[in-house]
Amino acid sequence: MKRIIILGSGGSGKSTFAVQLGHTLDIPVTHLDALYWGPGWVKTPEDEWQEKQKKYLKEKSWIIDGNFSSSLDLRIKAADTIIFLDLPRYICLFRALKRSLRDYGKTRPDMGEGCREKFDLKFLKWVWNFPQKGRKKIINRLNSPTVQDKTIIHLRSPRSVENFLKNIPTKQKV
Repeated sequence: MKRIIILGSGGSGKSTFAVQLGHTLDIPVTHLDALYWGPGWVKTPEDEWQEKQKKYLKEKSWIIDGNFSSSLDLRIKAADTIIFLDLPRYICLFRALKRSLRDYGKTRPDMGEGCREKFDLKFLKWVWNFPQKGRKKIINRLNSPTVQDKTIIHLRSPRSVENFLKNIPTKQKV
């Protein structure tokens, strides 16, 4: 486990999980939201976005959290491990709502500089619809022949996430 992507719904805990896993394994963490969003929630142009990701993917070891399905295949190809935080909708929605209220007006460490947390109904709707839309796309990719040589870890509850983190050997040699 040296090149890890972490997928899941908004509110599933991808960024928190990535930081904890990165600390345990002593592997640098990249948050895709921080790479993609410029100040004031401005999207990075597509060609620049692809180049930013390729730069990180060339490294010997990394943990990258975030979905961004338009470039997921690029990350899957470079990864050796795919971790899917497939938590129940009600947990993700509660966490996303709580985060929006708790961090309102602040810029979180996993976000782009100048991207202040806001109460975003569009994002909450995306979290609500994730089981029918985003989850299905991820499951289809995880079942495709292109990932047969990858380690796939499918975590379905907060307890399974916690147990996984507790049982990881610390600071593997990279």
